[in-house]
Amino acid sequence: MIAEMEAGNLPLETALTTYKRGTELLQFCESRLADAEQRIRVLEGAELKPFPADNA
Repeated sequence: MIAEMEAGNLPLETALTTYKRGTELLQFCESRLADAEQRIRVLEGAELKPFPADNA
């Protein structure tokens, strides 16, 4: 779907609907991430610590 949008192959109404859905999903994901970060802060004593790099 993204490739079709970028290529301009979608009707305008479909592109607008798809874009709107994408922004809604982005807001949802950002909200979930903020919630998770807040829970980690509580668990870590109000300090968000960096996630260790995976050396595998």
